[in-house]
Amino acid sequence: MMQIFSESEEFKAMWRLVDEMIEKGYPTTARTFNILICACGEVALARKVVERFIKSKTFNYRPFKHSFNAILHSLVTQSQYTMIEWVYQQMLVEGHSPDVLTYNIIMCAKFRLGKLDQFHRLLDEMGRNGFSPDFHTFNLLLHVLGKGDKPLAALKLLNHMREIGVDPSVLHFTTLIDGLSRVGNLDACLYFFDEMMKHGCIPDVVTYTVMITGYVVAGELDKAQKMFDEMFEKGQLPNVFTYNSMIRGLCMVGKFDEACLMLKDMGSKGCNPNFLVYTTILSYLRNARKRDQAQEVVKHIVERGDYVHLLGKIKRYRRC
Repeated sequence: MMQIFSESEEFKAMWRLVDEMIEKGYPTTARTFNILICACGEVALARKVVERFIKSKTFNYRPFKHSFNAILHSLVTQSQYTMIEWVYQQMLVEGHSPDVLTYNIIMCAKFRLGKLDQFHRLLDEMGRNGFSPDFHTFNLLLHVLGKGDKPLAALKLLNHMREIGVDPSVLHFTTLIDGLSRVGNLDACLYFFDEMMKHGCIPDVVTYTVMITGYVVAGELDKAQKMFDEMFEKGQLPNVFTYNSMIRGLCMVGKFDEACLMLKDMGSKGCNPNFLVYTTILSYLRNARKRDQAQEVVKHIVERGDYVHLLGKIKRYRRC
């Protein structure tokens, strides 16, 4: 019921339901908090939710260590980074000590807010307090090094992980490659892509998609196409994001026939186009004044019955 009220933006009804749950003796859980915070995304309203749960006597926060971790975890999934800082200060004021999960979330928030000096201070503090980096800490560190275009430091960190008995996973390598691709260091991306396979870590669809997207953004469609073909050879089926990147790349170089063919071919490969794919190709067709092809795409959408409720938005792409 709370989820329904959330999707309908019936905030008062949501609060009444929470009050009714408490009156009937049902514990409010981390799931309850998550639904509320998702619905009340505005900072002012979000703080009201947080304050209520901090003070609540009925908040059952399993499987987290304590209520603050449950709250912080929900906030990070909603990218409420400024709110995370405030909750962390409340946590310290009330005398609660952070654990590894807490540190990971706070460091993530500091990085997202561009406060790298505080990020590194927290990392040092974590070590002084006797906490070793876990799987997620290393993933965050690789993300920071990738976005900072520091491949040598990333390589040293990967070697350090192995030395202490933590084998880098496909997630670690993909996170690093994603960061490096966003700063345009595609040579380093390819190096770590090869490096992960040397160590028996098989790239998955997300890894391939990150590589393909990096090549597309850099205007290197031939390399993107080669990576796309390699996916099938390795038994990895592209997902909707892979196809969207390839279709965008084809459109960027004016290969509209191939882009439209790939759009139609997606379904036969077990991958249905989403709204982003449709708007990507229609946007490029509109800008290139390819009116007939744009109308064919809209016809394809209608025939498939996809996103009928969004047809009003789609139709504006017909006016090429």
